[in-house]
Amino acid sequence: MGLTLWLQRLIGASTRLPLPEHRWQRALRRPAWTSTLNAATKVRLREFTERFLADKAISAAGGMELDDDQRVLIAMLCCRPVLNLDYGWLQGWHEVIVYPRPFRRPAQDYDGHAGVVSEWEGHASGESWWRGPMVLSWADVRASVDTPRPGYDVVVHEIAHKLDGLHDGVDGAPRLHVNEVSGWARDFQAAFDHLRADLDGARETPIDAYAGESPAEFFAVCSEYWFTAPGLLHAAYPAVAARLAAFYGNPQENGSPA
Repeated sequence: MGLTLWLQRLIGASTRLPLPEHRWQRALRRPAWTSTLNAATKVRLREFTERFLADKAISAAGGMELDDDQRVLIAMLCCRPVLNLDYGWLQGWHEVIVYPRPFRRPAQDYDGHAGVVSEWEGHASGESWWRGPMVLSWADVRASVDTPRPGYDVVVHEIAHKLDGLHDGVDGAPRLHVNEVSGWARDFQAAFDHLRADLDGARETPIDAYAGESPAEFFAVCSEYWFTAPGLLHAAYPAVAARLAAFYGNPQENGSPA
């Protein structure tokens, strides 16, 4: 890192890591969604990506080897959800850790009725630590780019957790204007309760059942649908889709399918 960039970070100034044009164009051509962005939004995406590369480490783990193109692509994908917000929504954490494939992590479950705590080793494609690093499986990142499918985007999911955690915890609601809080809580709670009722009744759910794990996971999974299949989300939970449109911006503005 150059001395100027180090000094800018030290005093809290906005920093960017300028990208060579050929490297930026390679990243921009990789996902299909970038082809729908207008020229001004592409400029904004590049600015955010360069800022992300300047103020966050993108580190390899578990035998992963990362090249510059992969780092640029990961940074660009992380910036997509905040394109119509502001780059400041990505502040408060400093590292992305990338494994080559789904990674092992300890997991725990507590049965309140039996008083039993069960522990096991699970595998995850992504993980977001509150005010800590974000962890990704490169295999899953690559799949979301090369073979996208409705309702699945590991980077959007984990960034949604980061946006959720900007206040006093991760609870299924990002930082909102005061006049939006009650409406958001009403609409998301109603949809979450509907999903839980489907799960409890062993009925097929209109979105990925993992959304029923908690309000935080519901927000993250709905965010995935908003960026990959907004029509499906609107058909399932129109009030939630309207809230996400107001928060993230309309699909055409962030590269989501119409």
